[in-house]
Amino acid sequence: MKRTELVAYLDDLLSIKTIADYGPQGLQIEGREEVLKLAVGVDAAHATIDGALAAGADMLIVHHGIFWGPPKRIVGAFGAKVRRFIEADLNLYAAHLALDAHPTLGNNAELCRLLNLTPTGGYFNFKGLDVGLIAEPAAPVPFETLTARFADALQPPLRVDAAGPEQVRKVAVCSGDAARSLEEAFDLGCDTLVTGELDYTMAHAPEELGMNVIYGGHYATETLGVQALARHLQETFGLPWVFVDVPVRQ
Repeated sequence: MKRTELVAYLDDLLSIKTIADYGPQGLQIEGREEVLKLAVGVDAAHATIDGALAAGADMLIVHHGIFWGPPKRIVGAFGAKVRRFIEADLNLYAAHLALDAHPTLGNNAELCRLLNLTPTGGYFNFKGLDVGLIAEPAAPVPFETLTARFADALQPPLRVDAAGPEQVRKVAVCSGDAARSLEEAFDLGCDTLVTGELDYTMAHAPEELGMNVIYGGHYATETLGVQALARHLQETFGLPWVFVDVPVRQ
């Protein structure tokens, strides 16, 4: 498949050009023109690049790309990383908030699916985009059951704050770094938050608000979207893919 065709499809599917982010998303480094195999991962780290090259991939699709904030000079460690892509003729495509928020392929949509929750709306807005989801179980479910579902689907949560009701009725779901959305979730009537990592400024908030929180790990909660996207691309275009698992300890 031609790179230009794949990039155009991804840009449209993920609304890349209309979603504000912390840096330019989409095709971040241009590599070879023909894309026959994909590698996907969470971060554009050297170990992820190693896995993509070992798998013979023509494009690496990641959640966390290489551009954040102001432009950087292509020198030092950053320059070495950029040169690896260029020397290998490997395409790099990044989808950050666009993949968190995608209604069917996003990290949060996948979390809802794995936890048997039905999305009912969005929350945690960033420049016009609701990054997180508000969701509900078909019937009230014990918090212990929700926690067990998470552990079965991904890995044991790094931290659980069981300060809310035993029966879960309304859940805020936002992967990665979204602990600071807890008060907004509370105001929306949620009794539980599922997110990635603890924000220390919010460490006592679950007890003060009377809410449950599952902190499943920033990395673990963001492994889902890239894999859902890869499955979609395989089903649509027949592109084989590999997930390069490079866990980050927290």
